[in-house]
Amino acid sequence: MSPITSPHFLTSLTVMAFSVVGLGAAVAEPGPDTENGRYTLSQTADGFIRLDTRTGAVSTCGNNGNGWACYEVPDERKAMDEAIGRLQAENEKLKAELASREPAPSAKTEEALPKSDKQVTPKAEGERKIEIPLPSDADVDRVMSFLERAWRRLVDMANQMQRDASGKI
Repeated sequence: MSPITSPHFLTSLTVMAFSVVGLGAAVAEPGPDTENGRYTLSQTADGFIRLDTRTGAVSTCGNNGNGWACYEVPDERKAMDEAIGRLQAENEKLKAELASREPAPSAKTEEALPKSDKQVTPKAEGERKIEIPLPSDADVDRVMSFLERAWRRLVDMANQMQRDASGKI
């Protein structure tokens, strides 16, 4: 018997053929959704970011100590679209309510003012005057003297600080 026609060789060849066919069948079987292309994963420092390619939902996945869990990331665009829709509906409702009201009266009225609304007339010359006395020359001189002394003290302090600073350097 030749080595090719030996029963062991044929048995080995048959087992190998079935293994290759079985392996092909195992590869052809649908795997988890990540292998099927529904989800794409990107690694981050503390886990993964998962993108659902069918819905566009994004989730963060991580090991929280009890096992791996994925939590959907809030969609800001979706929230903004919902808020815009709500505000547009509210705006339309308010416009309809405003249109159903009676027209506003014009700013100009045709009616005369009632007699009780008389114009206020200025008081007579002799009644209640308010007078504010102006300062005398002596008061102005005292204020000027005070300001001059304050200015001189400020200049003297600045000069003293400059001398102290230059002496320490």
